[in-house]
Amino acid sequence: MKCENCSKKECSKKQKNDDTRSASVDALSSNDGSEEKNEFDTLANAKILLSDCLACDSCMTLEEGARVFQQNQKEFFRVLNLNKKCDTSKHKVLAVSLCPQSLPYFAAKFNLSVNEAAKRLCGFLKSLGVHYVFDTTIAADFSILESQREFVQRYQRRNQEEHALPMFASACPGWIRYAERVLTNLVTSHICTAKSPQQIMGSLVKGYFARQQNLSPDKIFHVVVAPCYDKKLEALREDFYTALYNSAEVDCVLTSGEIVQIMEQKNVSMKDVTEVAVDSLFDGLKEGDVVRHDGKRSDGYLEHIFKHAAKELFGVDVKEITYKALKNKDFQEVTLEKDGETVLRFAAAYGFRNIQNMVLKLKKGKFFYHFVEVLACPGGCLNGKGQAQSEDGKADRALLAQMEEVYTAIPVRLPEANLHVQRMYQDWLEGMDSKKAQDTLHTSYSAVNQSTSSLDIKW
Repeated sequence: MKCENCSKKECSKKQKNDDTRSASVDALSSNDGSEEKNEFDTLANAKILLSDCLACDSCMTLEEGARVFQQNQKEFFRVLNLNKKCDTSKHKVLAVSLCPQSLPYFAAKFNLSVNEAAKRLCGFLKSLGVHYVFDTTIAADFSILESQREFVQRYQRRNQEEHALPMFASACPGWIRYAERVLTNLVTSHICTAKSPQQIMGSLVKGYFARQQNLSPDKIFHVVVAPCYDKKLEALREDFYTALYNSAEVDCVLTSGEIVQIMEQKNVSMKDVTEVAVDSLFDGLKEGDVVRHDGKRSDGYLEHIFKHAAKELFGVDVKEITYKALKNKDFQEVTLEKDGETVLRFAAAYGFRNIQNMVLKLKKGKFFYHFVEVLACPGGCLNGKGQAQSEDGKADRALLAQMEEVYTAIPVRLPEANLHVQRMYQDWLEGMDSKKAQDTLHTSYSAVNQSTSSLDIKW
């Protein structure tokens, strides 16, 4: 199964999707008509375009395609409706996790502060029947801390291991999908093994939180609200599934835009919703004001890893990072100079054109960066195709500018400053270097469908 515009020589990511007939899938297609009608039936008639997904690299199987299309509003409403029925054996605890890059979309779209947006979004979801609403920032804390430690270890092994450096960030599922399905192990061996914030949040909800609440993981239905469609694909990875409980770490992903669709179809305005404090994973506590990590349009892996590496490896305390734009604004580099020598060279590569150029240089042996923050979306996570899109499918530039302004105004909190994370390393994960921490916070990536002509694709 693949996008109708996809080909080996001309990638559909740069083409305008004019023909949506074959890619449009009715979310109600699996309904055989025998189900009892309910209050959410009119809301479930949503359509997803396969071309909305960035991973249109001719590598999606029929089974994967069918499972992606189950990641929609109908599945969410199915659980809500089961919870209204008398058979309590089928009831689920419904938990929703909010990505920090989604909140500025709601804030800008409805002219709210980011804290108001978070609380009103929480209030709206709970009015539907959701039990818990979490913020995934704590999961990003874990992911960044693990990425920092792994980079330092790779740097120290760079002369002994051929594939130690460069290290590529692993948080973007569009990039990971492309690397595994199109590129070779020459590239995938360089990908950081730390799980993405979404999947670490899955471990936190289905592992830590479930244990705190004395719940079996399969009794929790975990939904993530994210800025892009590729997060739906990430949730389907086999390594993010617990066979013992027949339970995925993330059961369903809805984009920010899909949440707005639900609001519109229910004739609900965010300004009319009661504010409700976002829940914490820790019993009896609520989240405070929204915080973010360094980085203007993403979770800031480059900045956090750069500062950490500068301090750990060279004893340099970097306060501010200066980006140098190269070929375009979505390919920038950061360097650390010491004693007249460049000791660290990092880059941010956003968008598939820059990713392809990066891979070509790597395979030619002309790639001199130590770390690259790789994101599939031009402009970063705020520009995910699941939000800030105009009716013609293009980025809403005015709204995106507002979102960037909102995001950069959010206070920054260092991952190391989160005391809950430090306690969980000891109490839940049995230490930072434990096998449990490795199994819970890390995974592996490898090429699964190598294409001999992948480097011929024109971006």
